[in-house]
Amino acid sequence: MSNFVTLTKDNFKKTIEENEFVIVDFWAPWCDPCVEFTPIFEAAAKKNKDIIFGMVDIEKDKEIADYFQIKVIPGLLVIRERAGIFAHDDGEVSAKAFDEIITWAREYDMSTVKDHYKREDSKREDSGQIN
Repeated sequence: MSNFVTLTKDNFKKTIEENEFVIVDFWAPWCDPCVEFTPIFEAAAKKNKDIIFGMVDIEKDKEIADYFQIKVIPGLLVIRERAGIFAHDDGEVSAKAFDEIITWAREYDMSTVKDHYKREDSKREDSGQIN
C-alpha cells in the first residue's frame, strides 16, 4: 500500500483506525495555494514512509471538511493513534514549516492520549460494553 492516498468518506475512518500516524491535507482544485502545496505534501510522503499522507478534496467530500470544521485551505490535520494532535488552518505552509510540523508530531508525547483510551476502555468494560 502506498503511503500517499486520496481520502474519501468511504475510506477516511478505516484509514485513521488502521494506521498509527496520518497527516491529512484538506484542499480544493480551485485553490492555488493548495495546488502549490501538493508537491510539498507528496515530497514529505516520499521522505516519511511510516506516515500515511491523505488528501481530502473538500469539494467532493464536504462532509469530512464540515466534521473537522475546515474553514481555510489548505488545511492540515495530524492524527496519531486515532487522536488529532495538531491542526493548521492558517493557509499556506512552506516545506520547511511542514518538516517542522512532522518532527514535532513524531516527538509528541502520546501518554495522555493513551491514558485517556485506557480510561475509556475501562469504563466500557465496567458497563459491560464490548469494544
